[in-house]
Amino acid sequence: MRIQKSTTDKKIKIVTHSGDFHADDVFAVAVITLFLGDAPYQIIRTHDMEIIKKGDFVVDVGGVFNSAKNKFDHHQITNKCARDNGIPYASFGLVWKKFGVKLGGSKYIADAVEKQLVLPIDAVDNGVDIFSKKLKDVIPYTIHNILKIFCPIEKQKITEREFNIAFIKIVKIAQKILLYEIQRARNENKNRKYIEKAYCQAKDKRIIIINQDYQHEEIIARFAEPLFVVKPDKGNGWWKVKTVRDNPHSSFENRKDLPQSWAGKRDAELAKITGVPTAIFCHRKLFIIIAKSKKGAIELAKKAVANNN
Repeated sequence: MRIQKSTTDKKIKIVTHSGDFHADDVFAVAVITLFLGDAPYQIIRTHDMEIIKKGDFVVDVGGVFNSAKNKFDHHQITNKCARDNGIPYASFGLVWKKFGVKLGGSKYIADAVEKQLVLPIDAVDNGVDIFSKKLKDVIPYTIHNILKIFCPIEKQKITEREFNIAFIKIVKIAQKILLYEIQRARNENKNRKYIEKAYCQAKDKRIIIINQDYQHEEIIARFAEPLFVVKPDKGNGWWKVKTVRDNPHSSFENRKDLPQSWAGKRDAELAKITGVPTAIFCHRKLFIIIAKSKKGAIELAKKAVANNN
């Protein structure tokens, strides 16, 4: 089934498999379309080998991986394309490996998107379990689940054209996700330099003071000493103290909790317990406390460092 993108006679052919679609082929196609920019193209979803052979870009079908010729299948029996961490490349990863730096503008950005988005999708597509289940009947809701809701349910009643329209819809969403992730990585790179400077300038490296509400978690976790970060709270004039975690993505274990006596307290009660008049709220899980001033937040951080619960 050909999905027209342009009325121009000469179109670049992007070929992937027909039938059910998954995050792997959706995002691989999204990367290629972003790379092509305004160039006219058509997306062809098929298992017809004669059509596949004529594709300018072939993704997740065809039995061939040849980056130089833009053939990006990963289903070959002899496929040995795996990363150093053991996660095999799926088609998304193979496409991103070739075009990621071009789209992101630097290796740092490409690597950041690889870590955040590409690795998890490639892992699941290759049957690699990256989640540690603690609750028997609860599983993560991932990008794969989101894609499934766009996949036609009553497939026997759906025409090939309708299936392909659904594919195009989700490719457009994948394009937006990719662009947002690229921008997020760029922002993080800019913020990283600022936060690293704040760490270097800190007199007591257990408390890092950041004068902007930047995402700091992953950057600060790379340093051994920090226990708390002090920074503005959402542009409302207040300040917050946040705990530091060794693994901010998969753990809720703080390097050091805020004092137990502060848990769930608010306003006058919290101000009395802490001895800081501007303290207004402490989360019951002891990972964040809010004050009305920067000075108050720094005082709270110092008290938290000194406290032994």
